[in-house]
Formats: sequence, C-alpha cells, structure tokens
Amino acid sequence: MPTLKSFLGWFGLGGSRALAETQGVQRGLPGAQLVPEVAQLSADAALQISAVWSCIERRANVIASLPLFVYQVAGDGQKSMARGTRLYELLHSSPNARMTPFDFWRAVMMNYDLRGNAYVRIERDERTGEAVSLWPMPSDQVRVEVQRDGSVLYEYRINADVAILAAENVLHLKNLGNGTIGLSKLEFMRATVDEMAKAQGVASRLYANGGKPTGVLMVDKILTNEQRERIRERFGEMSAGPMSRLYVLEASMKYEVLSLTPEQLKLLETRNFGVEELCRWYDVPPVLVYHSNVTTWGSGIEQIVDGWHKLSIRPVIVGIEQALRKAVMTPAQRVRLQAEFSMDALLRGNLKDRAGIYAQLSQNGGMTRNEIRQLENLPRSTSPMADQLTVQTNLVPIDMLGKIKPTGGTNASSQEPVSQ
Repeated sequence: MPTLKSFLGWFGLGGSRALAETQGVQRGLPGAQLVPEVAQLSADAALQISAVWSCIERRANVIASLPLFVYQVAGDGQKSMARGTRLYELLHSSPNARMTPFDFWRAVMMNYDLRGNAYVRIERDERTGEAVSLWPMPSDQVRVEVQRDGSVLYEYRINADVAILAAENVLHLKNLGNGTIGLSKLEFMRATVDEMAKAQGVASRLYANGGKPTGVLMVDKILTNEQRERIRERFGEMSAGPMSRLYVLEASMKYEVLSLTPEQLKLLETRNFGVEELCRWYDVPPVLVYHSNVTTWGSGIEQIVDGWHKLSIRPVIVGIEQALRKAVMTPAQRVRLQAEFSMDALLRGNLKDRAGIYAQLSQNGGMTRNEIRQLENLPRSTSPMADQLTVQTNLVPIDMLGKIKPTGGTNASSQEPVSQ
C-alpha cells in the first residue's frame, strides 16, 4: 500500500532530495544535515583548509597534465592521429583564446570536485556545428532546469547578464548523482570541513595566546571593586601576556586552569584524523597530500599511486571522454573521430619503467622503434628496420618468421634465408 512518503516522493516533496528526479531547477544538495548546527562554509573558506586545497590540486594537476589526443578511426577499427583536424586543435592544443589545455582542465576539475558539477560553454561554427572553443563556467553561476518536455536548459549568470544555453551547447561533467546533476560534494562533507575549520580555529587562538589556557585567580577573602580591578589588571598577563615572565601571587592567591590543554583536547590527533577524513572524501591517498602518519615515499608508494591511478583517476577520465563524445562532437565527428586521454603520460617521470615497457613492446612485435622514438620526442631513425615490427627470435622482422634460419651468430646479420 503506498505511503504518504511515497506519494510525496512522486512530487519531489519527500524522500531523498539528493536522488529525486523532478522538473524545474535541479539542486544537488542534501535534504537534511546529519550533524545539526554545522556552519555553512563557502568554497573560498573550504579551500583555506590545507588538506582540501591539496586534494583538489593533486587531482586537478594529474588530470590536466594528461595529453588529450584525437584519433581518426577507420572502418576496420584502426586508429591514426587526427592532426590537422579542428577537433584535435581544440582538445589537444587550444580550448579557447585565453587558456592552455592545462589551465582549462584544472579549472574544470576544481569546479567538479568542489560542487560536483563542471560546466563548459561550447561555441560552435554556425555553418558546420563543430565546436571551435570551450569556456569553463563557474558552477556557482550556473543553474540547471529540467523543462516539462524533459529537455534541459542551463542558466548562466555573469555580472548582471543572464545567458540561457541549450544542452547541446554545454559540456556538463557530473559527479555522483541522479544522472541529471551531480551531488555537491562540499555540501555533503560540510560536517567534516566544519570540524577541521573549528580545530584550526582553536589551534590558531591557542598559539596566538602563547599556548596559555584560560584560568581563574582565587583569593581567600572578599575584595572591593577597586581591588578586583587592580588584580585583574596586574595578573591578566598570566593568561595572555608574554611567556617568559615570573609572576608572584600574594595572600594565599591560587591560579587554576579552566580550559583544557592541547593534549587534553587531543588537538593534534583530531587534525590528523581530519586530514584522513578529507582524503577519504576526495579519494586521494593521504601520502599524496604529505600526511605524516602513513606510508612515506619509497615504501610501497608505487603500489599506492598505481592503485590511485586505476581506481580514482581512470574512472574520472572515462567520464570526461564519454562526455566529450556526447556533448562536444557532432554526429559526423562521432563516426570517424575519437578523443582519448593518454594515461601513458603518467610514466614520463619514470625512465626505468618506460624503458622496460618499450623493450617488451619492441621485442614482441607491439611497436616499431620509430613509434617508440616518437613517444620520446626523438627524431625518426632512417634505418629500414626502425619501421618494422620485430620479435625476440634474434629480433628479425615479423614478416620473415620461418624464412630465416640462424647460422651460428647472435644477431640478425648472421642469418640467411631459408630455402623454399
């Protein structure tokens, strides 16, 4: 039997607002706060917490540093670099007149990680419909509205101007959500961010006070108002004044601490745990934001980073590639072109790993020497062998397998053709 809650849910008035699908303006905000009386922190305030800044910057920098290539896809599935096409120039070299690709993707990822949604305005050629430039739009200035017919419009406010954009002119990257809009991560992690902000505020006030806790000065007799003011003026520095000073208490006066010490507050443990919590929200291993209580560089870090690339970065990359294909490319471009990030670029900083992979590929017919040299930005070799696939059997050309027999030497020059 349907309940009142289910009826309300049909109209978007009950249940989980984060998962509800409704007409009108879409909001990726939590319907209720798990922890009451939590401060409302803006993105500017959250970025002043070092762990938040570091997590966002780490993810944005890694994704922005990956080259984005456009390939020409033949009917048999063979791919070749589509240099010279308008789409290649747009995605790989110059998204707009003001930004480099690195600047562009860092701005996009910052909005994506803070607000759960990244919006990019697409300018198109009026004649062909092909995208000619991409402009990031701050998420806080964009409102998404679902119309009665199911179409989606984007309202972009900049200063006093308002632009209404159709869905085909907006690249919308969505974080976890209901498919129409992503959930605002900063709003869902508000309690954790608020806790870290308060701990940071306590530490700041404590150190500003020289590390001196609040206390009370006790006297064993009744004081006049004048005496009370004189004592307060004289001994006020005990809780707020310079640290290197000797105070003498008279007439059985006693000083008793009222506030908790940093050790009693477990301030250090709270701030360390807060870093781990924020890293969990952003799916970043704590070691990558230089958290001191976890594995350090050189001890299992390679496996940690490799797992992060596979489980965290790669899914985001797949989402971006699919969104580019759906929103940026025209139907004609989708038939013959394909855009892909090169995850191989993550190995550019490790010469040993690159050399090992290249050796396996070249010795097992996977890549030619000139293809490897191209990846390393080296000039092409003029040797005929540099454009042939070879295998480990004395590294003979792959099309000569079974036609050459060894003559006792150790290289290709000591072989002779097999008689047919």
